[in-house]
Amino acid sequence: MTSTQDNSALLLRSKKYAVFWAASLLSNIGTWMQQVAEPWLVLSISGSPFLLGLDAFAVNGPFWMLTLFGGVLADRRDRASVIFFFQGIQMLCLMLIVILVATGWIRVWMIIVFSLIAGTTDALSMPAFASLIPSIIRRKDLGRAIALNSMQFNLARILGPAIAGLVMLQYGPVWCFSANAISFIPFFLSIYWLLPSLEGAQQQISRQQHQTSLFEGFKAIIRNAKSGWALLSVFATSFFCSPIIAFSPVVVKEVLHADVGQFGGVLTAFGIGGIMGPLLILLTSSRLSPMKLSLIAALFYGLFVMGVSGVGTTWQLASILVGSGFLLTVANASANTFLQSCASDDNRGQTASLFMLAMRGGLSVGDLITGSMTSLLGVQHALLINGILAVIIQIFIFWKMFRREARLHNDV
Repeated sequence: MTSTQDNSALLLRSKKYAVFWAASLLSNIGTWMQQVAEPWLVLSISGSPFLLGLDAFAVNGPFWMLTLFGGVLADRRDRASVIFFFQGIQMLCLMLIVILVATGWIRVWMIIVFSLIAGTTDALSMPAFASLIPSIIRRKDLGRAIALNSMQFNLARILGPAIAGLVMLQYGPVWCFSANAISFIPFFLSIYWLLPSLEGAQQQISRQQHQTSLFEGFKAIIRNAKSGWALLSVFATSFFCSPIIAFSPVVVKEVLHADVGQFGGVLTAFGIGGIMGPLLILLTSSRLSPMKLSLIAALFYGLFVMGVSGVGTTWQLASILVGSGFLLTVANASANTFLQSCASDDNRGQTASLFMLAMRGGLSVGDLITGSMTSLLGVQHALLINGILAVIIQIFIFWKMFRREARLHNDV
């Protein structure tokens, strides 16, 4: 355990990784402040759970159509330029949202349009972003780097909603959108500072990939049976379980009759659980297969989603979300480690895009369908059904991936 902790500390003492980690943290704090402000604003203007689900779909839906192309861009173009261009568009849109909210001209359809633009730019740039970590660390440190990056994301998940809850109560949503726009600046500066290292890593990619079929890399990844099952597990988790995040404001507002301050606290609870997940990964990385750990966590995540059907207080919901945040982080970070460890340098962006397609694409459809189910059955019954289906699917995937291993063990 001491060796694992020492290696992780050494990784954070690396100037390149530390700068990237800190800039990403600030950017994600801004993102999570908006994650509190936006759904509350949509509900306040429209009062419609369906429009809440539609807004979430607009953010994640473009991943279905564009993230694979984003993976190709990450492997065949300069990754830093891809990030600057598309994330710059997103920053400009945020500045326009701030003006519209401040002047009172904002409408729900405008929020949904901006969400669609954000989803499009994310789909085209996030595979390049996900490919940066292997460019600035050693391959043997990949699992720890992904775990630490997941810890950073979930630390932002704690700080962002906590800050946003206070800001919303005192000043309203406009300051949350403003904070997110400003948070792009340190992230862009860090990418600019890392540019020489990123360009060097990009030049090492074989020219042969430019002569192959556009989707040859995707075919190679999917032909690997275990990679295919891993991607299906990530998709099922996102489709059935991740809507617990998008629809927590419905639970808070309509079931528990609480206010936006308590909603921020609930999202903070999810982040508290999420920040503990990487600790489990770091402690078990040398003793447990990352894919086994991912599947076990995904199964228990489904059970926690089922538990939302019985909540009656914000403390009960917060407790469930602590566990949910922990399990989601372990499931996704472990699956990502498994997939990236199987990837080669010349298809790393495409591997990242398939992971994101499974994660964000599954979330987009899951949010939309859960929104429709919520309108018909109520949010608690909708999440109960989601959790049951998630548990069944994860058990099936675990059996398919590890039945041969179990047979060999029994033969011995």
